[in-house]
Amino acid sequence: MKLDIFEKLEILSDAAKYDASCSSSGSNRKNTANGLGNGHFSGICHSWGADGRCISLLKILFTNACIYDCKYCINRRNNNVRRATFTPREVADLTINFYKRNYIEGLFLSSAVIKAPDYTMELLIQTTKILREEYSFNGYIHCKTIPGCSKDLIDELGKLVDRMSINIELPSSNSLKLLAPQKEKTDILSPMTYVSKNIKLNKLDKNKYKENFVPAGQTTQLIIGATPESDLKILKLSESLYNKFNLKRVYYSAYISINNDKNLPSLASPPLLRENRLYQADWLLRYYGFTANELLNETHPNFNTILDPKCDWALRNLDKFPIEVNKADYSTLLKIPGIGILSAKKIIRARRNGLLDFIALKKLGISLKRAKYFITCKGKYFEKVYKFNENFIETNLVYQERNSLLNTDFKQLSLFDKLQPTKEDKIKCLTGNL
Repeated sequence: MKLDIFEKLEILSDAAKYDASCSSSGSNRKNTANGLGNGHFSGICHSWGADGRCISLLKILFTNACIYDCKYCINRRNNNVRRATFTPREVADLTINFYKRNYIEGLFLSSAVIKAPDYTMELLIQTTKILREEYSFNGYIHCKTIPGCSKDLIDELGKLVDRMSINIELPSSNSLKLLAPQKEKTDILSPMTYVSKNIKLNKLDKNKYKENFVPAGQTTQLIIGATPESDLKILKLSESLYNKFNLKRVYYSAYISINNDKNLPSLASPPLLRENRLYQADWLLRYYGFTANELLNETHPNFNTILDPKCDWALRNLDKFPIEVNKADYSTLLKIPGIGILSAKKIIRARRNGLLDFIALKKLGISLKRAKYFITCKGKYFEKVYKFNENFIETNLVYQERNSLLNTDFKQLSLFDKLQPTKEDKIKCLTGNL
């Protein structure tokens, strides 16, 4: 039965919800005369605001008719699901019509693999060409790279879009062989390497490379909980990806039990707390100067279910505390639980006018909920912190976290158990104030 455009949109927008690697920050594509949209960093919102609000991107799959049979995927070849495939014209027209109605600010286009990787990539290129060349659309476009496609096609698509993502999906080669045997690790890492190399070349010689190549960088996604890897293994993989490929983001997607297979775990609910902890740790890697081996080790390979990674690390390293806020440098301030990037900068600026006490910190708007257990001001502890030992600090931090869980107004708690992330916890993840 032939599907109309609205039926396709219903199927393929729903199928896209499993792809988490969607972000709109970092582009520098400006509008042109008589053009539409603006992908410049001052002209387009991030996909997530500081308050956790999602900014609108049209997020769809080009097709969910896949030639692969990945055991964790809803679109696997042997699943009995409704299938649909857009045409390049349909995606382009939808994007422009939604944009003109102010429904969206850009496009996130992913796809299952139809017929072959190169064939699928050619369809994605046709789509973006219509938007860029025919409609003169200069808004943000994030497009998925199909593993196993040719470098020439990657090069062509990279000149049309703002961001590309190549999803690793599974954290190890063994897991890939077990759950996605038709995919090869090299088919994922090879295009990632090629994109990273060309981004660097483009930045080094803008005169030679007239067209921007993936100006907003590349991302990837890891599925969490479908395979037995520890948090340490996953975090070390992310650290390696950041170092080798200069990725903008690694996205973590809690595994949703949607298929029945002997090699898949049967989960009552997605491991959302674990996903949340990995996002928090990811911030610590990228912005706080931590390494994976600092946050976790072989004797402590998984994150604490109650305390965030920074608090957990601090409790295991109390010999580094307390920290005197009037003497610590910026990088040391960032190690203090509860002191985020903005707070550390405020402290550095305020210290120029004199020594700070706890009252001054509160006036600066710095939360002492966690920090008070790990700092001194003018050599003195916070008035209610009369014991500097692990048991006292941990007991109080755990009490605070459990109390916040009981008082949260986050409406989706019915889906989780009591150790799932609170609303405050989720906002911390997005803003990076850990």
